[in-house]
Parts: sequence; structure tokens; C-alpha cells
Amino acid sequence: MKEINIGKIEIGDRSPLVLIAGPCVIENEKQTLAIANEIKKIVYKLKIPFIFKASYIKSNRTAVENYEGPGIKKGLKILAKVKKEFDIPVLSDVHCKEEVAEAAQVLDVIQIPAYLSQQTNLTLAIAKTGRVVNVKKGQFLSPWDIAKIVKKIESTGNNKILITERGTVFGYNNLVVDMRSFAIMKNTGYPVIFDVTHAIRLPGITSSNMTGGQPELIYPLARAGVAAGCNAIFIETHPKPQKALCDASSMLPLNKLYPLLKQLRDIHNYLKTS
Repeated sequence: MKEINIGKIEIGDRSPLVLIAGPCVIENEKQTLAIANEIKKIVYKLKIPFIFKASYIKSNRTAVENYEGPGIKKGLKILAKVKKEFDIPVLSDVHCKEEVAEAAQVLDVIQIPAYLSQQTNLTLAIAKTGRVVNVKKGQFLSPWDIAKIVKKIESTGNNKILITERGTVFGYNNLVVDMRSFAIMKNTGYPVIFDVTHAIRLPGITSSNMTGGQPELIYPLARAGVAAGCNAIFIETHPKPQKALCDASSMLPLNKLYPLLKQLRDIHNYLKTS
């Protein structure tokens, strides 16, 4: 397997478990910096490499009135400040070709959203920046379908690729995680990430008596994903998820991040030494 370097961080089978974490979407600069600072304190104690994630815009919201984010210019400015103040790499998703060049000036990792994972023009434009590309496997794809997307990126000469599992459509308004997918997608030769907080979403469910996620399942699924061999764990987190402007029903409370990461680190380390 290729080892992918992002600044001082290395992701691969011989490397420590890496954390990709942050709020679903940037709400404001003060909160974003505070979340990044708190996560960095946690990972410092646990000696876990950390990449900060937050979206500057979310183009796939369920309703037109839902908060989408501050936009590319303001959002990238905030991410650049996170990167500089805390000396950590930053990741965000890009939704259209027109954003790619500007985003590449700031982002260390450019993410292809799951819904857009088969968009060839977007994929090639992102790959041509030379940045690390994180492909989120679409909920509608099998794990072996990801090999075709990897080949698109490789065709540009870019071999800095990460693949992210985030669950597969299971009937209406539900997702399931096939733990075999980690081993299958690793056959591409690239590291695999597990986005556990999107995997517990209940997409499309917004009625008053039902929530759009099952956050209580973050813990067992995260432990299972690390045990199944993922190279990094992707966790969206917020100090008060119930008040978050996006994905309120699926983010992990920030004060619960440390105990979960400690377990995940220990599982990962055990597997490396066993």
C-alpha cells in the first residue's frame, strides 16, 4: 500500500491511526477556531495525527432554507487561519469545477463529496491540482466500484489518493456499513478512511418525531471500522450538536471525543503489534 503524506502526517498501514475531524460546516470563525483548538489538545494527549475538516459550503442540503455555510471566500479564509494558528493540515469538500483552483490554494486535502464521486470532470479537475484527493465513496456504489474512480485520478499523474467509506444505501432512509469494504477498497493500493458520523445518518428523515441520525451507533461502528483495518477515522464533532446548523443529529459531542479516540487508538495499536 502507498503511504500518503500530508505535511508531517503519513497515512497507511505502517502508520498510526489518523483523525480527520471538525464540524460539518463552518458556522463562524470564533467557533471554528475553538473547535480546532480543543481537538488539537485532545490528539496531543493521545499522540494521534490530526487533519482538521470543515465545509465552507454544503451544496447537498435537504431543503432550500437550510444553512449552507459562509461560502468559499470567507470559508477558505477561516480554514487558512486554522491551518496557520494550529499548524495542522485542513480538508474541505469541493462541489464544482469553478471552485477547485481557489480551494487548492488553501486546502491540503480536497474532498470529492459522495454524491459527486462519479463526476468525471470534477474528479479530473481536483486531481490536476496535485493536492491529496479524498474520494468519498458514493452511498450508491459498491466498494469495488471505487477502483474506476481511482483510475481517473491516476490518469492525471496524481497518486496522492485517499478513499473514504461512509455507508451504503440500505432501502429507504437508511445506510449500512459493510465491514468487508475496507479490505476490498485497500486492494486499490491506497489508504482507506472510515467516515463514521455520516455512516449513521438516516438520509431524508426530517419529520418532527424522527431524527436524521443515530449518534449512539458512532461508538460501536467506529470500533468495528478500526478493527476492520481502516487507516484513518473521520468524525464530525461539535460542542453542542443539538444546536449545530448542519447534521445536528449525527455529530459527536466534542466532550465525548477523547474517550472514543483512546479506544480507537488502542485497538489500532493492538492490531499493529499482534
